[in-house]
Amino acid sequence: MTQKRMTETSAEDLLKTAAVWQDEGRKVALATVIKTWGSSPRQAGSMMIIDQNMTMLGSVSGGCIEGAVIQEALEIMNHGKAGILEFGVGDEQAWDVGLACGGTIQVYVERLEKA
Repeated sequence: MTQKRMTETSAEDLLKTAAVWQDEGRKVALATVIKTWGSSPRQAGSMMIIDQNMTMLGSVSGGCIEGAVIQEALEIMNHGKAGILEFGVGDEQAWDVGLACGGTIQVYVERLEKA
């Protein structure tokens, strides 16, 4: 798995990179933080792109839930149906993936289609 973290990458740069990846024949998914409550490592609007080889760029959580987001992205790249993931300290899955910051986060994950 190739992991590349550039948490300060702009949304425009992420989408340009996603287009390049698609031109190279890769499947690409986009994860976007759509809502947060309380303490969360990234604010709404934060984005991450993922390809079918689990190469990623950007960040939706500072690392604490990204493994679960990548797994969901891989599934969405195959079946195409977008989904919303929610993690919070009261959620057993959040503890499993490491979200112990005291907040809740919702992430929308979608497959990007080549225009």
